[in-house]
Amino acid sequence: MADACGQLCSELNAAWAIAKKDILIYYLKPNIIVSGALFPLFMFLAFAVGRPGDPSALIPGLIAITILFSASSIEPVSIPIERRMKTFDRLISAPVSLHAVVLGESMSGFLYSIGIAFVPLLAGIILFGTPILNVLPLVLGLVLTSFCFATMGTLFAAYPTESPGDIMSMLNLVRLPLIFVSGVFIPLDQIPAAGRFVTYLSPLTYGNDLIHAAYAGTTIFSPLFDVAMLLVFIAIFQFAANRLYRKFNE
Repeated sequence: MADACGQLCSELNAAWAIAKKDILIYYLKPNIIVSGALFPLFMFLAFAVGRPGDPSALIPGLIAITILFSASSIEPVSIPIERRMKTFDRLISAPVSLHAVVLGESMSGFLYSIGIAFVPLLAGIILFGTPILNVLPLVLGLVLTSFCFATMGTLFAAYPTESPGDIMSMLNLVRLPLIFVSGVFIPLDQIPAAGRFVTYLSPLTYGNDLIHAAYAGTTIFSPLFDVAMLLVFIAIFQFAANRLYRKFNE
């Protein structure tokens, strides 16, 4: 038991070291700031301007898409750059497990996303006076959704390229459709029945549902179901990322 705990602590320390390295090097890169913060803001304005109703009602959706873009923006930039500089090869060959590498890369996106998500959160409170009815769903939605999409970014970054643009192009083919099938701007009950099953395959559906519950007090699904589905997606993304990194770096 003591050996297992020691190994776990060692892996977590290695993961944190990797995350801290990304924090210090990549958080202020212009393409990360634009894709993580400004693009969701512009999309929010595109939907809010000229739309009837209170703009504050869109705050939960703005938080959700901000998390989607910010959480998945670190790894697709950092890992290809490190491949080009040959530092990623040294990281893979270091005396740490591949699980620690994937977890550490995911943690960097997670921490970045949590920080960026506070921008629309505070804007909703200060500018629009948007009340938060239940803090627990908000905390769970922020944490689980951020880590889920950070892991998804790590998964896409497994593609063996030295160009961040290659990964971002593939990632946007997934991220953009997720916004429109996850109930962020179009309520799930207004999505045609023929395509509604796609919403159940999107982790953003469950993250947005949790965040919306914090503001509206109601959810489409049970909050426990939302949490369970996000945990399932995290496990799937972590498993797939480990397999792909192992395959491409044998």
